[in-house]
Amino acid sequence: MNKVDHLVDILKSLNSEENREQTIEEAKEFLSTIDAKGLSIAEQRLIDEGLGYEDMQQLCKIHLELLADKVEKMKKSLPAGHVVSTLISEHEKILSFLDELEAVNKNIQQLPDYQPGSQDFNKLSHIAEHLVETELHHKREEEILFPELNKRGVYGPPAIMREEHNQMRPKKHELKALAEKTGEIDFEEFKKTLDRLVKFLIPILRDHIFKENNILYPTAVEVIEDEKVWDKLKQACDEIGYCCFTPSR
Repeated sequence: MNKVDHLVDILKSLNSEENREQTIEEAKEFLSTIDAKGLSIAEQRLIDEGLGYEDMQQLCKIHLELLADKVEKMKKSLPAGHVVSTLISEHEKILSFLDELEAVNKNIQQLPDYQPGSQDFNKLSHIAEHLVETELHHKREEEILFPELNKRGVYGPPAIMREEHNQMRPKKHELKALAEKTGEIDFEEFKKTLDRLVKFLIPILRDHIFKENNILYPTAVEVIEDEKVWDKLKQACDEIGYCCFTPSR
């Protein structure tokens, strides 16, 4: 049995409660020996066999525990302005927005009444605008990077990431619309809606970023070996454009 077959069997067994702790430890030990490309192939096999996106998202979490310290090393290894380096830098900014959103929501939930124009409401509007701005980030992934990975037989991770983009998109726009509300509002309903959106967006977006940084992007760097291809991808990304918060490239 090759590594991919073995990994597929391990991931399947994680859906069972029987000997779960032992299986998780086996998965962690084995995942440390397989590269991002191998994981991508295994994920695609599972999707082809009918495993749903939600189940796949749960299975990815075990692998993520092993990868937290690798993304910065990968970023430093890439030349300035590289497509992947820019995407990672944008992720760093997005994560900072999420931290701010968490704090702003906490403050607003404690307010007794609506205070338009206050610092927290101004921050909420600013953060919501920037989260909607991330659509340019997703557009470059979906139209430039994902198709290039598909050409090389990598379908699983791009499909999962695209599905998550679709899940997040309406919620980001709903948050922006909520932040832009003016005049008379039901403040208790406002707070409930804000809390619901924040508690949806923050976990899924943090997890999404972690998976892209530690699975999708390493796979891309591994399978797209020709620097001329990366140059073409960079030109295509330039044509789409960048987020207002994208660091200088």
